[in-house]
Amino acid sequence: MAKRSSTFACQACGAVYQRWQGKCDACGEWNSIAEESSAAASAAPVAAGGARLKKGRTFALENLQGEAMDAPRTPSGIAELDRVTGGGFVKGSVILLGGEPGIGKSTLLIQAAAAIARKGARAVYISGEESAGQVRLRAQRLGLQDAPVELAAETSVEDILATLSQGAPPRLVIIDSIQTMWTEAAEAAPGTVTQVRAAAQGLIRFAKGSGAAIILVGHVTKDGQIAGPRVVEHMVDAVMSFEGDAGHHFRILRAVKNRFGATDEIGVFEMGGEGLVEVPNPSALFLGARDAKVSGTAVFAGMEGTRPLLIEIQALVTPSALGTPRRAVVGWDTSRLAMVIAVLEARAGVRLAMHDVYMNVAGGFRIMEPAADLAVAAALVSSMVDIPIPPEMTLFGEVSLSGLVRPVPQAAARLKEAAKLGFSEAMLPDGLQDAAGKTGLTLHPMRQIADLVAEIAGGKGNPKRSARI
Repeated sequence: MAKRSSTFACQACGAVYQRWQGKCDACGEWNSIAEESSAAASAAPVAAGGARLKKGRTFALENLQGEAMDAPRTPSGIAELDRVTGGGFVKGSVILLGGEPGIGKSTLLIQAAAAIARKGARAVYISGEESAGQVRLRAQRLGLQDAPVELAAETSVEDILATLSQGAPPRLVIIDSIQTMWTEAAEAAPGTVTQVRAAAQGLIRFAKGSGAAIILVGHVTKDGQIAGPRVVEHMVDAVMSFEGDAGHHFRILRAVKNRFGATDEIGVFEMGGEGLVEVPNPSALFLGARDAKVSGTAVFAGMEGTRPLLIEIQALVTPSALGTPRRAVVGWDTSRLAMVIAVLEARAGVRLAMHDVYMNVAGGFRIMEPAADLAVAAALVSSMVDIPIPPEMTLFGEVSLSGLVRPVPQAAARLKEAAKLGFSEAMLPDGLQDAAGKTGLTLHPMRQIADLVAEIAGGKGNPKRSARI
């Protein structure tokens, strides 16, 4: 006889409580806790501490010696997608893909399924949000109606697994989305924490047993995090985020977790009339509409995984009419900007305390690495003194609280990309001249942040006076 009990779980983060409360203590969300029923078997023997005992089976243990084999992969045929996954879809792997509504997740996945199906492998697309006719209309718009992709609109996990078990094992299975799936193993409404967890467990077991690669599409919350219990992210092999802005035509696929590849690779796509198109040279895209004659802009030579990217950073510094000056940031960490402003004020005499500061990463890109500190500081100083940075110059370097410009890795790759795009000068941390190699660029080593201020303001006399502040 099964004993029924009720628990209260947060629908945002998965935290479990014994009673209802208005606010989740784990994630801080209000009105996100809902009651869920669970069934616990009481016929099993119980130990003295109350834990249920289950008779297990013995299994063989192995040692660390032996031949290590690379995981077999299935290339998708989309180079940017294969770059992020680490070379293709691993047999038996499960990928969780998140992104805002309308960002292009379904478009990218139907293109990947069509590319694999055209190679003779079995690809299945299961839609829980759209009908089969709606998916066909998207495929026709993308010119993929001739691809032998198997399509269905279904939400029952048991029915999906029974159908997939018929015939040859599929090479790729797409579940769009995991929040719409439901299983009889859990007594809860679709989309709740219990259902999402149970449905994911069933699909993961099928992937490991059949060798099929499964992609689970996940919804995102207001702050961009994948909705549902965090335990699902630990259950899957890879978590990828599809980023972009409705005001820009390109999209970025970023790996947040990947057991079979690097977690700092990105893939860049451009949204067009025929779907998502790969961007082989993202630097040229991000610098396409740059106005080099305006002050407050600097070109940052960054790294995303193994790929160097040149990105324009824009800053605007204006006198503030408010008691508390504004600090608006798009595409970078707000706390990092506050630190750079404090270092400029304390170590270089650039007084920004009574000025509004606006900072933007051009193109809607988001910078994650601290090597952008020097470029951000240069853009701020350039806007403050109204002196443009030379258009042929790129910058990179980390700024410490002492005002020291610290070295960053992969300087040679950054400068090589800059030289390929026509840049002739570079500001970089002192000590990286030898590591930069022979790129043909004129290097300007920076040891202190005050050296940067003096360089931009003309290099005459005291950098505090040169900055006109």
